[in-house]
Amino acid sequence: MPLESMRAWLGLAPAATESSVAPELRDLVETLDHLEPARARHVARFAYLLGRVAHADQHVSLEESRAMEALLVREGGLTPEQALMVAGLAKASNQMFGGTADFQVAQEFAASATYDEKLALVRCLFGVASVDAAISVAEESEIHRIANHFRILPHDLTALRVAHATFLPGIASRRPPS
Repeated sequence: MPLESMRAWLGLAPAATESSVAPELRDLVETLDHLEPARARHVARFAYLLGRVAHADQHVSLEESRAMEALLVREGGLTPEQALMVAGLAKASNQMFGGTADFQVAQEFAASATYDEKLALVRCLFGVASVDAAISVAEESEIHRIANHFRILPHDLTALRVAHATFLPGIASRRPPS
């Protein structure tokens, strides 16, 4: 998928013309067509950031994919079919573009979201990272980068870390055996 098309999907560039849109992107645009354009960009950025954390350890598990889809249904108001497609594109875009779009997508999400929306996303990031019962060091680092970019208050971030403490690196390994 061309970089310009991905940037347009994320709302970072002018919208692509119909003839320049890759087939999978065209499917995504049709999937999100029922949403108001600003909401569609919000959901796309939300999905991208979920994918960023899921892919932080260079692998997106089936559980992480399903968690992303469920969060897109619950938080994004998408149907399960739409969430499947959006999550798939978010994962692919993270694998293809990784660090090149990370800062800009986080910046755009931060600029357009309320503090409560940012906090909800960070809560979802912890949810995706912990779905396989362990948050890797790479996943935790990505969550902290995003939370810092969003200027999440220390007490809110601490509360989220405490809620997921048993899954955090170093702490998870000290859990008593079952």
